[in-house]
Amino acid sequence: MSQDSPRELLEQLIQQQPDDDERPSKSQLKREMHALQALGEAIIAMTPAERARFPLSDDMLAAVEETARVRSHEGRRRHMQYVGKVMRREDLEAIRAVYAEIEQETLRRDHAFHRLEKWRDRLLEEGDAAVEAFIADFPDVDRQALRQLIRNAQRERERNKPPASARKLFRLIRDTAGL
Repeated sequence: MSQDSPRELLEQLIQQQPDDDERPSKSQLKREMHALQALGEAIIAMTPAERARFPLSDDMLAAVEETARVRSHEGRRRHMQYVGKVMRREDLEAIRAVYAEIEQETLRRDHAFHRLEKWRDRLLEEGDAAVEAFIADFPDVDRQALRQLIRNAQRERERNKPPASARKLFRLIRDTAGL
């Protein structure tokens, strides 16, 4: 199967609608089927809350639920072919829109976590100047807990101990930022 992401495969599939006067080649049909299977696998891999956002038919929802019961490798392969077949009848434009929306939310969440990780690293490396900058950005933070966690994390780092306080510091930063 192709190494493209399900979104790329879906976009290719939508763009490759054949002309009325020309039948698609067997290879083209296979590529489309693999793209639909990959999209089905991506939907199956999502959380139930994310999956609920997709405009899926009852047949597709049943196929998704059935996937959890399939144990054997060959059975799963055949079932994924069935999922691809059922995907042919779905509204691909609407599915693509929801998939893109979920992908954007994931990117935003990842960027937010990277910013929080940078704050944690900055607090541990720069000390009081970074603490004052953090307090200026987030005035509701528990200052005493913040300073205590920074001191504990710095000690852990010096002694090459597991970063338990650094994790607690990250949680405090995340909760303060409201993520």
